[in-house]
Amino acid sequence: MRYIVQRLIGMLLTALAATVVIFLISSKVPGDPVLAQLGDLAAADPAIVKAFRDRWRLDDPLPTRYWSFLTHLAQGDLGMSISTQRPVMDDIRQYAPATIELATSAFLLSILIGVPLGIAAGVWRDSPVDHMARLISLLGVSAPTFWLAFIALSVFYGGLQIAPGPGRLDVISIPPVSITGLYTIDAAIAGDWAAFRDALAHLALPSIVLAAATMGLITRTTRASMLDTLNQDYVRVARSKGLTETHIVLRHALPNALLPIVTLAGIAYAILLTGAVMTETIFSWPGLGRYTFRSAVTLDVPAIMGITLIVAVVYLVINFITDLSYLVLDPRSARR
Repeated sequence: MRYIVQRLIGMLLTALAATVVIFLISSKVPGDPVLAQLGDLAAADPAIVKAFRDRWRLDDPLPTRYWSFLTHLAQGDLGMSISTQRPVMDDIRQYAPATIELATSAFLLSILIGVPLGIAAGVWRDSPVDHMARLISLLGVSAPTFWLAFIALSVFYGGLQIAPGPGRLDVISIPPVSITGLYTIDAAIAGDWAAFRDALAHLALPSIVLAAATMGLITRTTRASMLDTLNQDYVRVARSKGLTETHIVLRHALPNALLPIVTLAGIAYAILLTGAVMTETIFSWPGLGRYTFRSAVTLDVPAIMGITLIVAVVYLVINFITDLSYLVLDPRSARR
């Protein structure tokens, strides 16, 4: 409990420090939000410019603006988006489910393929399986996401025509009744299996593209961790006792090799949740990535600050969950 309380206090202090950094950086973003939002013609009218700057308090001193930001944040208010004229929190609630669905699918693919592949590569070192695993991980890490997305769309959608086009559903499809905002889950809950198949088909290609780099990292980390663990003395003792290789790998080596894998998995999921800008843009996926890109292009400062703060909180929460998982995998970590 002491360890958990210390981690919670550290997370809250880090979040408070993050608000300062986010506010200062957002206040010094190059470019003029007046010109980006109003255009050349309206920006040439001093009265319109003054009204705009007064409306969004762009001329207030930095301490005043930061205190206003902090007091609104304490009430769960991230401000009003300049572009959409809606509360930033409402925009995030609208776009977050699509990103969560895509990122979670990509993360599950990365784990379900990367971990077994890394284990097999570590157990059968320098075998054809090992060579194939290293090749797959190298391709996944090396291939740029935007290039891989364009290739996947060109081949499977444009060429072979076995994958649906961009978007979460076909144009003529009706979204399922919103419960969680995740189309696959909502369609399954409603029993709308036609919408479920449509949503799953649209989810497959962007999930594979987004999972490629993460899967490569997880495969390489799992392989390296397994190789290190299999060379430990207790594994040699287990072999000398006549235990089967399967028993040694699953009961002795794998539990001790999981710590670096869990660490990487937590970071990878945070990256997938917050770094899907290119994938969402290319696949016309209406998630936080596209919202972030649009906000950055239009210099929508409240939206940029809100999204950046959400990203920071996501990293902090996932790191906290990862630390808690250490207590299960290795209780000694609380005493270090």
